[in-house]
Amino acid sequence: MLAAECGTSIPFFQRQGGLKAVARSMPTSAAVDRVAAKRGLPLFEVPTGWKFFGNLMDSKDVFGGKDYNPLLCGEESFGTSSNHVREKDGLWAVLAWLSVLAAKNAAAADTSKLVGVEDVVRAHWAEFGRLVYTRYDYEEVASDGANQMMAHLVALQAAVNDPAAALHADAKALLTAGGTKPLATADSFTYTDPVDASVSANQGLRFIFEDGARFVFRLSGTGSAGATIRLYIEFAGEATAGRAEVATQVQHALTFSKLQQFTGRDTPTVIT
Repeated sequence: MLAAECGTSIPFFQRQGGLKAVARSMPTSAAVDRVAAKRGLPLFEVPTGWKFFGNLMDSKDVFGGKDYNPLLCGEESFGTSSNHVREKDGLWAVLAWLSVLAAKNAAAADTSKLVGVEDVVRAHWAEFGRLVYTRYDYEEVASDGANQMMAHLVALQAAVNDPAAALHADAKALLTAGGTKPLATADSFTYTDPVDASVSANQGLRFIFEDGARFVFRLSGTGSAGATIRLYIEFAGEATAGRAEVATQVQHALTFSKLQQFTGRDTPTVIT
């Protein structure tokens, strides 16, 4: 939403002629992809980690490459920032939203009613559509079980990517998981940095359908014990989409991944 609004609402971007590029970490909602496509902006899908955003911000001044600034970037932990204030993402996002609301209210025809966040959100959905997004974290999972589940998913990707493969029940469950559209991508995400040409492999397992529905599985090493499995789910939904629709997609993911069987975990530690 900030990508759609910042060129007309935030002075930093206005002074430089508007936004020049956007970047998001791979597991982050693809909502910004729709804005980039409609506004003709370059989009970078990067691994999790601010260093990848930093490279894009420094492309011209440090590496002598293409200038992507002003750049807007964001990651799945709700961090959002730009090249003029780096990594102060929480504070930056608050100030950015205040700027958007100030601009919207200054331009409002009806000054008797304040334009609020809900008004901006609903107008955004009307123009770009709505994507429903959630993240399930399973913390302190036994490493053996977590690794077995990821190996199962890799084998599942190989099965659905091979036209000659005899599809087993888990593969068939996957192919019907995203709704009515076929599976478009099943891979392990690899990123080649356009700035320094470094390659980051095995950044998460992606299952993407032609209608934009996504299931992403990542193992995180940030926990203090065992492994953390992060399951990201995203699908197109109406403004009224709620818990029932999310629960259906979660069940699809649990069915084909066999997460419960491999980890013994019936519920996530955290739902975002």
